[in-house]
Amino acid sequence: MTFEVSGKPVLAMVMGSAVLAGCVSSAAVVPTPRAQLAPVRGSTESVTVPIGAPVHAATPAPQIPADPGFRRPPPGLDDRLFQIWKAFPGKTGIAVQRIDGEWLLTQRGNELFPQQSVSKLWVTLTVLDAVDNGQLSMDQKVRIGPEDLTLFHQPLADRVRAAGSVTMTVRELIETAITQSDNTANDSLLRTVGGPDAVRAFIRKKDLGAIRFGPGERLLQAGAAGLKWQQSYSIARNFQTARAALPEATRKAAMDAYRADPPDGASPAAIAGALGRLARGTLLSPESTQFLLGVMTRTKSGPQRLKAGLPAGWTFLHKTGTGQDYKGMTIGYNDIGIATAPDGTRYAIVVLMGEASSPVPARMATMQSVSRAVAEFHGR
Repeated sequence: MTFEVSGKPVLAMVMGSAVLAGCVSSAAVVPTPRAQLAPVRGSTESVTVPIGAPVHAATPAPQIPADPGFRRPPPGLDDRLFQIWKAFPGKTGIAVQRIDGEWLLTQRGNELFPQQSVSKLWVTLTVLDAVDNGQLSMDQKVRIGPEDLTLFHQPLADRVRAAGSVTMTVRELIETAITQSDNTANDSLLRTVGGPDAVRAFIRKKDLGAIRFGPGERLLQAGAAGLKWQQSYSIARNFQTARAALPEATRKAAMDAYRADPPDGASPAAIAGALGRLARGTLLSPESTQFLLGVMTRTKSGPQRLKAGLPAGWTFLHKTGTGQDYKGMTIGYNDIGIATAPDGTRYAIVVLMGEASSPVPARMATMQSVSRAVAEFHGR
């Protein structure tokens, strides 16, 4: 059994937890400082990374037993995740990270998987970073006309066509892009913040690791299908009609190229690390962090994916992604999010199905098995 772990996200997680020790779950205790050492791989194939010196409170903290799950994953969780991963018939990557701890478990954790709408998270982070730096305002208004419409899921399209154009604030566009996974809202945010290069610059600036950002929804989907984008594809089912008319060789070559080297690819380990840093407040200002986490709790897509595997008393905030179908196979069926136990302990959970040909209920059941395992082994 092999666990592939990205070092950078784990180290970033650790540094963040040292800086924001006051935000650590009540279940965790900041350990005494020790010399900085290289990550050590244990017998369970998890990774243990030493953390820096604790931040001392004004008054001494009460002496309570250390949480055993802070430094190492619960015994048996890695084996359970491996069995879930092994049983799924498609290409899947899994990452589970204790946000306020020191460990990360993965399967195919460093490979790149198509993100699809998971990438909306990076657009929103870039926008909120621009707000934090005074470059944008949450109340800034953005006009959306027929020329700005995209394809696939875009509830805004009906409003735009009915009124000729609509104007929305940045705040409203974020809510629509994340909670409804509206492609037009997301592309409008992307255009407003400076395009794909601005998102890539944010990813580099924050050292998020193996996370790519593609050319935007229209060009990404057209390229994966073997088409060149035309604005008429945003109307009705024109895109699907044009795609169906392509020679099979053209369609296959385009999809094979996308599967082999997705321009929106990301690794499960990198995404888990980014979620951890978001939760700990090291990516954005406190105000922007709380705003985005609140928006993600209202995500409407994928209620039967990871969220459905958690028992009563747990909370989950997340972002889904679903790609195009090709010959019965979905290229990108994903869910990523932050699960919080009743005692406040937080976990980043990432499941990326790069190629899924099993029925949708079976895909959802696999995702539920992952989140259910996290809850089952919590506290052991």
